[in-house]
Amino acid sequence: MVFAALVLLGIVDAAFGQEKVLHVAAAADLTPVMPVLAAAYEHATGVKVVTSFGSSATLEQQLENGDPQDVFLSADFVHPEALVAAGKTVETNPVGYARGVLVLWARKDSPAQPLSIDSLTKPGVEKIAVANDLHAPYGVAATRAIAGLHLTEKLRGKLVVAENIAQTAQFVESGNAQVGFISLTLASSPKFMAEGTFVRLPAIYPEIQQCGVVLKGSKNEGVGLDFLRWLTTKEVQATLVTMGLDSVNGLR
Repeated sequence: MVFAALVLLGIVDAAFGQEKVLHVAAAADLTPVMPVLAAAYEHATGVKVVTSFGSSATLEQQLENGDPQDVFLSADFVHPEALVAAGKTVETNPVGYARGVLVLWARKDSPAQPLSIDSLTKPGVEKIAVANDLHAPYGVAATRAIAGLHLTEKLRGKLVVAENIAQTAQFVESGNAQVGFISLTLASSPKFMAEGTFVRLPAIYPEIQQCGVVLKGSKNEGVGLDFLRWLTTKEVQATLVTMGLDSVNGLR
């Protein structure tokens, strides 16, 4: 019923030359994911999705300061919850839409190859890229993973800190780091699959609960709520799994 109503709405708006647009502030790990989701959602509903990317903390701060977005898709629970606490959201609780996955990624010509957890301490690996754990949830996960591997002191002088997970991946891709802790969404994208390899980290870091909220005052509150519900449908969850996220329903 929701899909049918939205599709009809899209057709009516198009007939009068009015295009529905949903503005989404999304965590950087969703960079390869959102174009696919946006195309699918527009096809299903007639609503165009326009996305802005950044670290979850940076986006939260921008939204607190009045950035006119409709939906916030964070890479964690903490930053959407901060907006809920500030009275900035329609929901009283963040909506979980996926679970993030942390991996090690290295270029095929990296001295870290053949890639494994042991690559972190190889003699030729002098720089290891991580996201800033003050801004990026995947940076927090990387810090916890390093601690879980009992490598905090050993790797301290090797870490190269990026603003967000997308920049972390860029550091490794450019050769400015020999290996990096990045999201599976980025590592499994066609570009990174062609240029390097990855290994999934064991469960030694806290679960990355990726959550979203609709911003209070948005002119598209109803569409935003429908978009979040759409993300949690069985079909979309199965698609997210193919793109490097674990499902909130336990798929992986």
